[in-house]
Amino acid sequence: MQVTTTTNGTEPAGTKVRLLESATDLFSRQGFGATGIKAVLAAAEAPYGSLYHFFPGGKQELGAAALTYGGDRYRTILESIYPEGRDVVEATTDSFERAAQLLEGTDFGYACPIATIALEVANSDEVMREAAADAFESWLTVLKQRFVEAGMTDERAREVAIETFCLIEGGVLLARTIRSAEPMHTAGRAASALVAAGLADSAG
Repeated sequence: MQVTTTTNGTEPAGTKVRLLESATDLFSRQGFGATGIKAVLAAAEAPYGSLYHFFPGGKQELGAAALTYGGDRYRTILESIYPEGRDVVEATTDSFERAAQLLEGTDFGYACPIATIALEVANSDEVMREAAADAFESWLTVLKQRFVEAGMTDERAREVAIETFCLIEGGVLLARTIRSAEPMHTAGRAASALVAAGLADSAG
């Protein structure tokens, strides 16, 4: 693998990304408080000094950056599932089926890159709470935009986006807890029906 350097020539260009990827993965699976900096550095194969080089604020700054990074990455996936012009009911069904397959494929180890941390820090860390809220809002924006393009009113599209979001997050939580993809299939049917009803209501 070719290694490049940053503009100051002191760190490999990929180190920051590796730190973010490792932090996003570990924080989402293990929790923010339960994951030590050493574990993140080891997973990223990064020297200790690199953390404070890229994140002078330490673990909190890394946590907020990981939330943003994970949120951006999932938004990209969401945009690929809901491309412009695709039937939004079909896309909604597909999104839940993909989540079910991912859960089963990871032996129910998959976790939302934001939810685990958001629940932990919502009442204790305003910087990270805001980063999580911004990430969630970016996902809702994608859903709302696609629903509006499909014919829903702005208000109804926002409502359906929130309902769909809550169904998928709740489905993942229950599926991981009971170690079964059944909640994802059930929630997926409910979400698809909600999207179809939202389109019908707007058309009427």
